[in-house]
Amino acid sequence: MPEPSAPEKQYNANGRDSVTLAESEKAPSRIAESSDDTTVQVSTVQPVNNDNDPASDPLVVDWDGPDDPENPRNWPARKKVTIVGIVAVASLVSPLASSMVAPGVKLLMDDFGNDSPLLSSFTVSSYVLGFAFGPLFLAPLSELYGRSPVYICAWICSLCFTIGCAKAPSLAAFIVFRVLAGMSGVVSLANGGGTIVDVYDVHQRGLAMSIFAMGPLMGPVIGPVGGGFLSQAKGWRWVFWFLAILFGFTSTVSILFLKETYAPILLERKTKRLIQETGNTELHSKFGSKKSPKTLFWTAIRRPLTMLATDPIVTILALYIAVVFAYLYLLFTTFPTIFAEQYHFSRGTQGLAYIGLGVGCLLGSFFTALTSDRVLQRLTKKHGKTKPEFRLVSVMITCWAVPGGLFWYGWAADKRVHWIVPILGTTLFGFGLFGTMMPVQTYLIDSYKLYAASALAATTLLRSLIGALLPLGGLNLYKKLGIGWGNSLLAFIALAMLPFPFLFYRFGERIRVKFRREY
Repeated sequence: MPEPSAPEKQYNANGRDSVTLAESEKAPSRIAESSDDTTVQVSTVQPVNNDNDPASDPLVVDWDGPDDPENPRNWPARKKVTIVGIVAVASLVSPLASSMVAPGVKLLMDDFGNDSPLLSSFTVSSYVLGFAFGPLFLAPLSELYGRSPVYICAWICSLCFTIGCAKAPSLAAFIVFRVLAGMSGVVSLANGGGTIVDVYDVHQRGLAMSIFAMGPLMGPVIGPVGGGFLSQAKGWRWVFWFLAILFGFTSTVSILFLKETYAPILLERKTKRLIQETGNTELHSKFGSKKSPKTLFWTAIRRPLTMLATDPIVTILALYIAVVFAYLYLLFTTFPTIFAEQYHFSRGTQGLAYIGLGVGCLLGSFFTALTSDRVLQRLTKKHGKTKPEFRLVSVMITCWAVPGGLFWYGWAADKRVHWIVPILGTTLFGFGLFGTMMPVQTYLIDSYKLYAASALAATTLLRSLIGALLPLGGLNLYKKLGIGWGNSLLAFIALAMLPFPFLFYRFGERIRVKFRREY
C-alpha cells in the first residue's frame, strides 16, 4: 500500500521553518494576537479582508504576540519618552512661531510702509491659516509613508519658509512664506496625537497628551515674551532667524533620534523582510490594502471634511474648540495695543502681558495630567468598562474658567485696574483653555480609534480657520463696544457653549452608536 503523501508545507508569516496547513488550521497564529481597538490608529490603511479569521492565516504578518518587542506599545519607557519628547518640543516651536512676532508687528509694518490694522493682525494670524490646511495632507501622508519621514520633511520645509520670512522683500512675500511655514510647521500638531496612540495604551494617553499639549498652548504664550525684547533689540527679522535656528535644531535631532512608530508601516517592513528571508511572496501585512496609494490619500483627505459635516460629536466639539482657540489668538493680536494704551507698556514689556496666559496653561496642564487618567480608571472600575465619555468629567469643571477669565480680564482692563489684575484674569482663561481643549481632544482620540487622525484633522481645520480670521476683527470689536463689553460678548458666547460637554457626557455613547459609519 502506498505511503500517504506528507501534508503540504509552507512558510508562515513569522518566517519560522515551515508549518503544515493542517497545523495552521488547528493552532492560532502566533502573530495575530493584538487588539484592533488599541494596537494602532489607522486611517488610510485598512486590515486585509480574509474569509477566515486573520489570526489563523499563516500568511498574514502581525506582531509576534502581545509582548512583541517590535511593537511600539512594548518599547522601553525611555524610548517612548524620547520619541514623544521630540514631537513635543517641535509642537512648542511651531506655535511659538505663530505669535513671537506679535510685539514687533509695528516695526514690521513700518519697514514695509503699510499701516493697515487689518493686515497688521493678519501678519500674526496668517501662520494659523496654514494650520488649517496642513493637516489635510500631512496626516494621510504619515499614514501612507510613516510618521518619521513626514515629520522630518515638514520640519525642514518649515526651516526654509521661516528663512523666507526673515529675508522677505515685501509684505506680500512675507505673508506667503508665513502661510507656507504654518502649513508645514503644523505637522507635530497634526500627527502628534497619532504618535501617542502608536506608543501608549489607552490608560496612559491622558498624561502623555497633557505633556505633549503643553507645547501647542505654551508656545504661543511664551513666544511674545521673548519676541518683544528681541524685536526691540535686534529688529523683527531677527525673530525669524531665531525661529529658523530652532527649526534647524528640531530637524537635526529628529533625523538622528526619531524612530518610526506607525504599526502598518512597521508591519509592512517586517513583511518585506520575511519575504526576502523566506522567498514566500504570498505573505502580506495585516494592514495591507489592495487600494492604490492615490486612492487612499484622497479618501483620507475627504474623511475629515466628511466627519466635520456629518458627525455631530466632531462638528460640535470642533466648533467648541475652535471658538476657545480663536479667543486665544484674538488676545495675542490685541494685547500689545491694549496694554500700550491702557497701561503704557513699552514694546519690550508688552511681551510680559502674556505671562498670565502661560501660568494659566501650566495650571491647566497640571490639573489635566493629574485627573484625566485617574478619573478614567476610577470610573472604569466603578462601571466595569471604559467609556470615552469619562474623559469629559474634568471639562465640566474647567469649562467655566473660560468665560470667567474673559469677564475678569475685560472689565479689569476697561476700568484700568492695576495691570496685574487683568493678567490674573488671563490666567483663569488659560487654565480653562488648556483644561478644556486637551480632554476634548483625548475624548475624540478614544472615540474614533480607527479614524482618530481624521477627527483631529477636522478639529484642527475648523479651529485654525476661525483662529486666523476672528482676530482680524478684535481691535474693531473693542473700539465699538469697549474692552469690557467686547470681552463680555466673547464670554457670553462661551457660556452658550457650556452645555456641550455635559450633553456629550450624558448622551455621547448613544450618539456615537447612532452615527457610527465607515468613512
